[in-house]
Order: sequence, then C-alpha cells, then structure tokens
Amino acid sequence: MTINSPKPLFGTVLVANRGEIACRVIRTLRALGIRSVAVYSDADADARHVREADVAVRIGPAAATESYLKIEAILQACRDTGAEAVHPGYGFLSENVDFARALEKAGITFIGPGVESLNVMGDKIRSKNHVTGYGVPVVPGIAEPGMSDAQLIEAAAGVGFPLLIKPSAGGGGKGMHIVERPEDLEATLVTARRVAASAFGDDTLFLERLVTTPRHIEVQVLADNHGNVIHLGERECSLQRRHQKVIEEAPSPLLESLPDGAGIRARLGEAACQAARSVNYSGAGTVEFLVSDNAPDEFFFMEMNTRLQVEHPVTEMVTGVDLVEWQVRIAAGEELTLRQDDVVLTGHAVEARVYAEIPEKNFLPSIGQVVLLDELPDTVDCNVRVDSALLEGLQISSSYDPMISKVIAWGEDRTAALDTLDRALAGYTALGINTNVEYLRLLINDADVRAGRLDTGLIEHKMPDFTFRHAGDFEVAAAAVFAAAMREPEPQDAGKGPWHLRDGWRLGEPAPRRISLGTPDGGIATVEVSGSVGEGTATVSVNAGPRRTASVRFPRRGHAELTLGGESRTYSLAPVSMQPVREDRDKLVPTEVFLGNEGWSCRLDVLSRETRLERVLAGIEREEGAADPAVRSPMPGTVVSVSVSNGDAVEAGQVLVSVEAMKMEHQLVAPLSGTVHIGIASGDLVKADQVLATIHPVHPTEPSKAEDTIEEAVIAMGAAD
Repeated sequence: MTINSPKPLFGTVLVANRGEIACRVIRTLRALGIRSVAVYSDADADARHVREADVAVRIGPAAATESYLKIEAILQACRDTGAEAVHPGYGFLSENVDFARALEKAGITFIGPGVESLNVMGDKIRSKNHVTGYGVPVVPGIAEPGMSDAQLIEAAAGVGFPLLIKPSAGGGGKGMHIVERPEDLEATLVTARRVAASAFGDDTLFLERLVTTPRHIEVQVLADNHGNVIHLGERECSLQRRHQKVIEEAPSPLLESLPDGAGIRARLGEAACQAARSVNYSGAGTVEFLVSDNAPDEFFFMEMNTRLQVEHPVTEMVTGVDLVEWQVRIAAGEELTLRQDDVVLTGHAVEARVYAEIPEKNFLPSIGQVVLLDELPDTVDCNVRVDSALLEGLQISSSYDPMISKVIAWGEDRTAALDTLDRALAGYTALGINTNVEYLRLLINDADVRAGRLDTGLIEHKMPDFTFRHAGDFEVAAAAVFAAAMREPEPQDAGKGPWHLRDGWRLGEPAPRRISLGTPDGGIATVEVSGSVGEGTATVSVNAGPRRTASVRFPRRGHAELTLGGESRTYSLAPVSMQPVREDRDKLVPTEVFLGNEGWSCRLDVLSRETRLERVLAGIEREEGAADPAVRSPMPGTVVSVSVSNGDAVEAGQVLVSVEAMKMEHQLVAPLSGTVHIGIASGDLVKADQVLATIHPVHPTEPSKAEDTIEEAVIAMGAAD
C-alpha cells in the first residue's frame, strides 16, 4: 500500500545496519525516491546491501563494537553523505537511547520512537513497572533495578520454580535462562550476567514466573506524532529455540481457532495501543505478550520492541501495509491516514528464518562461502517473498548473527500458506554453507505444528524425533560421477589419441577410477567409476557394492541429473576449492562437492591419497566409539570464560570453556572423565577446530594393533586418485 502525499520526505536516509534488513529498508527507500546510504564493516565490504545502496561508507573493522555499534562512526557517515535521517533496522543501535540522543543533538532524524519511549521500554524492568500503571497485565515476578545475585536468590522463592532469568536490557530472547530447581539458580545467574554484559553492556537481571504451555503472541502497532495509535493485528511467534523465534505467522492460529478469537484480538490490540500511548510512542513498534494455551483469554505483557521486528513481513502480507514506508513517513511528520477500521487481515502468512547453522549439532552456527544460490526458483508461485542479503561468492562471517535470510509465504488460509512455504523451502538452494532449511521443512510438516498446537517449548520436545537425511549411495555416486566427469577429456581432444594424456592409459580394458569421498560424519566412501561418464557408458560401484550403469547430464547451471541403475534424480550441485589433477595440470577438479535436493544439502570432500590417509589414521588412533580427548572450538570466536585449571580432575559433561561466536555463547564440555590440560585463556581469539583443551583419561584405552594400522594405511594409499 503506497501513500500519495504532497508532504516532502527526506532526501537522503542512512541505513545503520547490515544484512537482509538493510536490503529490505533500501528497497522501500528506492520506491519512495529517497537516496540511500549503506554503512559497512571490513567484513561486509562486498555485501549485498553495500551494492544496492546509492552510497556506501566504511565505518570500521569487522567487530560490531568497532563498526555497527560505534555511534560516532555512524554520525560521521551521516555528516559525510548529508543524510537527514537514520533508519536503524533491528538489533545493533535500533533501541539505543544514547544513539537517539546523539542524532537528535546533531539535528538528524531518528526513524523510530522518541527518547522517552526508548528510555522506558528499552529496559524490561522499567517497562514492566511502567505499563502496570496503565492497566496492562504483566507476568508475576520480581523486577527491581540493581538487585545482586544474593537478592535475586532470596526473592526467587516468592516467584516460584520453574522461573525465567531475563536481562533487563536488550531483546530477541538473548540471555534468557530457564531454571527448574533452586540449586541451579546461583550458577545460572553467573552465566546470565556474563551473557547480558557481553551482549548488551548491562548485566542487570530480573526474574519472572515461567508460564507453562506458553504461546508468544505479539501485536504490531503504528503511532504518529499527532496522537493517532492503531494496531495491525497479531503475530504468533511460539515456535522458538533458545528463546529465538524460528517460525512466525499472522494471524495467530490460536485466536483463529477460538469462538471469541476476534474479541481476544481486540483486547490484545487495545492493550498494545495503551502501552504505546503510555510513552507517547511514534512509529512502528511491537508489544509482546505471553498467552497461556490453557487459558487463552488471559495474557501478560512481556516487553515492547521499539523498532521494526524481524517478522514484520507476515503482517505486511496479510494487511498490505508497508511498515518501513510508514516508519519513514511518520518520522517525516506525516499523519497516519490509516484508521483502525481500515485494517483488515486477509488470508494467512508464515515466515521461516533461514540460519547458517547445523541443526543436528545442537544448532551450531556455521560459516563458509556461498557458491551456488537460487532462493526463489521459477517453480515457486508469486505468493512467496524472500528477504535476503545473500550473494554467490559471499563469505558468511562469524562476526554476526547466523540468520541469513527469511522465506515468507501467503495463502488464503493457514494450510495453503504452510503448503506454499514448504514448496518454497524445497526449492531453496544455498550451497557452500550449512543451513537449517531441511529442519524448517521437518518442523512445518510436524502434525502438531500443522494442527496449530504450538508453545514456546515445542521445538525442544520435537527435536529428538526428527530424522535428518544423510548422504546415501545415490548422493555419493552423484558427487563421484560429477568429479569423474570433470576429469574426462574435452570433446575436441577425443581425436588426438591417448598419447598426450598423462592418465595412466594402458592397453586392454581401462582401469576403473577410484574416487574417495569424505562424508560429513567423518566417514569415507569409495566409488569406482569405469567407462566414460559423458558418453553414458560408465558403471559405478559404491563401497564395493554392485556395479550399476551411470550417466550424468547438466540441464542447467548448478544442476545435475544422475541416472544410476535406471533410476534418475536431480540435484543442485557445485564444486568448491578447485585444484589441478596430477595427470593434466591444466585441468581443475574439485576438492569438495556440495549437493542439495529438496531443501537438504551436504558437503562431500573429494579426498586425495594424502587426505584419505589422514582420515584413516585419525580414525584408528582410538578405539571405535571412544570419545575424542581433544576439545575443539566449533568455529572462530572469542574465549569468554575458562571454568577449570590445568591438572584439574573433570567429569564427562563438565563445562570447561565458553566461546562466543555469531552473537551466541557456546559451552564446551569434557568428552570423558580425566585430567584436563588447558591451552587458552579468557579473551583469546580462537580458530575453528582449534584444540582448546585435552582430557587425559583416568583409564586410557589401549592403542589399536600395529598391524591393523599398517594395513589401513596401505589400503588408504592405494584407494584414491
């Protein structure tokens, strides 16, 4: 919905953010004819938001504290480009009252609420105490500023268990911790304070009663500077992990299923508007509520997000309102032309957040380079929207949040919206990085999710039941045949005879090519390929299994159709890390092959003799099934705490080290009992796979027999090209 207004808007707006939200804001600025300015760190020099803006300004190194969180750097970028206003997106400085004050002092408009709103609503303790005076219901708990751990522990008995520790500053679910038992509270408070201080620069905590079977329902509000406040319906955000939303939808399936759903929606909306009025709110904001599934007519205020939300597209799709456009217009002084009666929710919309992470490994964030990208294929209908900042060749950094894009689908009803989203995710391709797309498909097709039986703990309950796909013979064969096809002579070489090739040609039947592939679980698959893949005369055997005829064709860039033993499957496929082959130094072959199919993807390493040998030896250094005594960093990051000292006796599962990466803290535990040796200290920067600690077991296992080691090594040396 675009508004025609004679009132002039801003000439230049700076977007103080990065990633998909920066791209999304720039899109609306372009539609409004406003010159856009992007800011970027060294890590984002080639980012998509930099390319799409009219002007881009470097503001510092990769660390957010030295770039996107550095107020003076943003102000200088405004001065250098003549920006009259700043859109903060979400995260970073979007709710920072000092940033708003600095802009106000510099005569630059903050596209967001005023200082009063930020000051009151930016602190959960203050906001909770504030809205109770305006008739907005709140969750029972203890929320007083400046409470020590001892005071919180003393007050916890009155709150009751289980309870929730929450940081007063910040948002997005970061730093929240559930405590089931009184004896766990003291240690969890220590972790919660450290995380809050690191993430928000403020370690103030408060306690709330944990509402059982809770549903997270939030209300979008719009308010102008002329006293008008409206709401645009609710969003259901109950599907969360670690208090971070994964799937969001509008309207709420809970309210849609209730006879008095419209009445509850009206009450929720009025409570949200009342919270906004209480601080003279201006712009777009979201008021979040907890609603008990057991008593849906009862709801509790959690917090107000004084910014645009990640999930705002679902509201836009069911209302037709461009929230970013209204943010800009309201900041420029325009009056809302929308009235409450004008807001109509049409159909249903669902959003899935795509993260660079590995769900099977407890959602461990992942880094890498995007080598093949197709986020919105032609097969997906027009009711799908993708908000993304991905580009082919883009390096996913460990310096920022792992969310990389959002896929949003609309349907006439909830079932249609979920079906459309499922098809869109099945066609989503981002090879070269690990993503949660397969997991998202499993989640939205779960029976309880489909039935709308949601709560904020559902993901944790469902996760053990999900079965993730792994590379089987067909996928291994596809990667091997692709690698073999890249080694075959070009068609123009076919008439030259074998003499110019250094490929071990000999009289008689050609020897099969033996290709070793490393699987994601650390295993090795051996594939023998005989004959010509390109001519369709090849046969393939996987791990000494039956020999089957095979052929491959490439219907379009990045896609391969493999026929194996009469069965055909199509994969998205991309080679990585090309290197010359020994027999023809002018020909390049991949050392890795990424392939994907219907939302699933994996990486298969093409092993040389040397790398295969390394894998074999690593696997026989300890008995099968034995724990690895080395504790390694899962990704690049910063050591934020070390819980043990050299020589300490530790138990299996005991926390040794905490590493912060991609805005999350990862606790690394002892894989077995024994004596620990620590090689790092708090504050150290660590690399991916770096050994941080080693456990010397109490009863070390006996090494494998020497003759077995020699036999495996000999096999390894002869098993790869």
